[in-house]
Amino acid sequence: MKYTFFAQTDTGRVRENNEDSVAFDEATRLCVLADGMGGYNAGEVASRMASTLILESMSRCIAESAQSGVPLDIRAAIDDAVDQANQTIFEAAQANPEWVGMGTTLVVGVFHADRLWLGHIGDSRCYRLRRGRLSQLTKDHTLLQEQLDAGLLSLKQARTSAHRNLLTRALGVVARMYAEPIEHEVLPGDVYLLCSDGLTDMVGGVEIKKLLGLKIPLEQRTQRLIQAANAQGGRDNVTVLLVKVDEMPSDSRLVTRWLGKLRLFKHNK
Repeated sequence: MKYTFFAQTDTGRVRENNEDSVAFDEATRLCVLADGMGGYNAGEVASRMASTLILESMSRCIAESAQSGVPLDIRAAIDDAVDQANQTIFEAAQANPEWVGMGTTLVVGVFHADRLWLGHIGDSRCYRLRRGRLSQLTKDHTLLQEQLDAGLLSLKQARTSAHRNLLTRALGVVARMYAEPIEHEVLPGDVYLLCSDGLTDMVGGVEIKKLLGLKIPLEQRTQRLIQAANAQGGRDNVTVLLVKVDEMPSDSRLVTRWLGKLRLFKHNK
């Protein structure tokens, strides 16, 4: 299958700095999004460290696996990369008084063949639009979500709760943290959205589904989503990463298989 990526981040209408960070590597089909927290730009530091470290670590693992021919345990690779990033952020916060208490949410996705390995921490989310149906693939690590799960709040009450942004898990605030990756099937026509809560706090699911389903380039869909969040007040930084899945044309598949055989022949020779 063919994967197309596009990402954009925006400061919003209220904040003076952007504590979100987003990165992707189209060659290895890897994407990372983080939303930082902490005073004196510490959130910006934490999110940038998370996206940079995880992208570098995972890209290296995927490239080494492809070069060696040894299958990659993607779940373990994500867990290792997230754990290493968590320790680095945690130790940096302990060493620098200005960064004490900094942390970040995280969504990391690896598209491999017809599968998505997805891990997350905090309340940044991943959605999938499939055949007109929008599904949330992540569950927030927040006090509000725990109250919903326990039946202490209704969905109507949750919309106005003062606890909606209180995280129960974040990267970099404790010595050990894992993303617990989950595997999802990928189908041609799918559109995946990774986003910070600056989008979901401002724009409801109905509007997100409508904008994701527009028959326009990913860049324009990304811009429409950010514009919608800002039109509703833009109270937080807004970051959007879209991934579109298409079936590779039959002639391209033939060329890919031919090149694969050619590389194998040269290697054996």
